[in-house]
Amino acid sequence: MALYRARMAHVAVWQRTSTLRGALLAKVVIPLVVIMLGFSYLLLWTVERNSERRLQEEVELVARAVRLPLSDSLEKQHDRTSQQVLESVLGVGRVYGAYLYDDQGELVAFAGAIEPDQDQSSIQELTADGKRRGGYQRIRGREVYSYFLPLEQSGGRINGLLQVTRRWNDFERDTRRLRVIAGISAAVLALAAVCIVLLGHWSAIGRHLQQLTQSMARVADGDRQHRAPRSGPQEIAVLGRALNQMLDSIADAEQRMAEQKAREAELEARLRRSHQLAAVGRLAAGVAHELGSPLSVIDGKAQRVLRSETLEDGQRKGLLQIRSQVQRLSEIVRQLLDFGRAAGRPVRRMPAEVLAHSSAAAVADELATLNVTLTLDTSPEPLCCEVDPPRFEQALTNLLRNGAQASPGGQVLLRWWREGQCLLFQVEDDGPGVAEQHRAALFEPFFTTKPVGQGSGLGLAVAHGVVAECGGRIELVESSLGGAAFRISLALAGEEDGDANG
Repeated sequence: MALYRARMAHVAVWQRTSTLRGALLAKVVIPLVVIMLGFSYLLLWTVERNSERRLQEEVELVARAVRLPLSDSLEKQHDRTSQQVLESVLGVGRVYGAYLYDDQGELVAFAGAIEPDQDQSSIQELTADGKRRGGYQRIRGREVYSYFLPLEQSGGRINGLLQVTRRWNDFERDTRRLRVIAGISAAVLALAAVCIVLLGHWSAIGRHLQQLTQSMARVADGDRQHRAPRSGPQEIAVLGRALNQMLDSIADAEQRMAEQKAREAELEARLRRSHQLAAVGRLAAGVAHELGSPLSVIDGKAQRVLRSETLEDGQRKGLLQIRSQVQRLSEIVRQLLDFGRAAGRPVRRMPAEVLAHSSAAAVADELATLNVTLTLDTSPEPLCCEVDPPRFEQALTNLLRNGAQASPGGQVLLRWWREGQCLLFQVEDDGPGVAEQHRAALFEPFFTTKPVGQGSGLGLAVAHGVVAECGGRIELVESSLGGAAFRISLALAGEEDGDANG
């Protein structure tokens, strides 16, 4: 078990540290070079054998060429002729020594630098055997190749033996030259194979893998928009496409997660705001309820006192101021009650034109007092929405009142139109508009930009709450008149049989 774990650890280390280039060298180039070396060795061995055989055949050809003259001179005992023939053999340049023996093994003549030291009895045996022989031997300490050729008389009887020798250096020189050529050729081929494999790896795979690696590094460094190039062989292109698809999937998942977090944050903020508004609403309703009765009593008492005919002008003026302030407080109480009133009343399908005209009629006197001109921009087509009519008219009334108070002596525009599947109401004025620093808290309860004593800060908060109850949205947009513009977006109601007013 321990041995198995050690082997697996070795394999794991090899797999971790091995590169594709190293794998190609180890599993392709090295086996290929080994095969080439083996083939080269076999080829060299074959060439050496053939070269050696060729050199031996040259010696045999020389011996056969002088066989007949030597046999004839030996038969006629022309020793001088035999010597001349042997010396002519040396002139060939490929023979180291030539030796002539008679049928008794006696050396008759020789030519060469070294006299052979053959045993006479062995020469007699070779002569009597009558067979041609060749072999390697040492003559006076030197390696030579000797070829023995029996000589025959005209009658066919063997009368002598010819020995022709060639030094082993001649064979070894050719063999060494062949080995050098083979070694250089094998080295050049091996180097060429390595270069071809490495260049092929870089051209076909390596540079494309490097591009993929660089792309991954860029993505890891934070460049989430970068995508890998789809180049190279089909397998590399598929890998790059898969990497890009993975990056696209991650980007989509991150975007969906960010959107989900944003929605959750918005929902959490709305829930927190709803809880806050509910708490403020309950407090406002409680305060308004407690203030309503005392204010009614004060107003009633002041009204009865005003009926007295004995009042002086100063007293009557003071009582009128009391009633004016009581009415102002009553309006604030009404707004508090409206703000704290819980939603839940049923909605009805109402024409947009009816809602707009009802709201305009409700504030007509106030706008006339402020010398404000109200313009209604009617939609060319009949449009309906589902709302709680009194509550929604109250929201429009608050917006119209705010616009008139922001632009006394100016103009206010109320228009409605269709945009897709939405019904849009927009109230705008030509007043100073809303400062950028006030926009974030514009719909917060009790927030107002009016001077102290001129506003409760509940008008826009009530409008925001009413629109939210109807499933719509209210927002501050750019005004064509140069002042503030509040746009209400509601779902457009479908067609319905019967009277739209119910």
